[in-house]
Amino acid sequence: MLASHYLALSSLTLESSAAADQHAHKLTQLTASQTAVADIDSLTDIDSLYRFQVPELGEGGTCSLFGELAEEPYDLSLILGGKSDQNTQLLTDLNAAVQEITTQTGADWLGVYSRRVNRDGEEVLAKMAYTGAASRAEFPLNPAFAALSNNSTVGLTGTGRLIQSVTQYRTAGGEYYTCDPKVQAELCIPLYNEQDKVIGILDAEAFSEHFFDDDKLSAFIGLALWTQQRLQQ
Repeated sequence: MLASHYLALSSLTLESSAAADQHAHKLTQLTASQTAVADIDSLTDIDSLYRFQVPELGEGGTCSLFGELAEEPYDLSLILGGKSDQNTQLLTDLNAAVQEITTQTGADWLGVYSRRVNRDGEEVLAKMAYTGAASRAEFPLNPAFAALSNNSTVGLTGTGRLIQSVTQYRTAGGEYYTCDPKVQAELCIPLYNEQDKVIGILDAEAFSEHFFDDDKLSAFIGLALWTQQRLQQ
């Protein structure tokens, strides 16, 4: 999918869609040169791709006080159908791409989510790779949760959401799901399949307001373009 088509679907704007296409192409080159699963000989390294810490969830499924972690890590293998070379390579590639764009942009938190069905039979956004502080692993895809979650809203509507000031957004009456009180700006954008259906989201956060200039938006949209293609392989 070209960036121009992506922008039309997601209701986002860029000065140059070509810049986002270039970012996506560079990520394809980067991940093609990454370590193959066959070369990963550390079970600890593989386990870290699937298991990560998450916050305790409070009443109504919201995050607890920031920094209060659940005793048991989240296990991605349960929602991915187990550990396999294919899943491990996917997670390796996703983590490499997320780390690269984090380095380029200086985002304080960045994650990609895939649309999945969890063990309870609920459709959710499952966190596949991220950089930054521990955060919840699944976002329910239903109207009730979307009323307080940008991630779920974008996952349901397929429309991107850019908040340059969380304070101003909340003052104006916007609902905002808060796991880290330091977050001052957020970009949440959809991932599409070849039929233009939403298959996931990308979420980026910053500790400063008005963080998302056009150059950074191009990098994040480039990551979205690459991720949605990689999820369909």
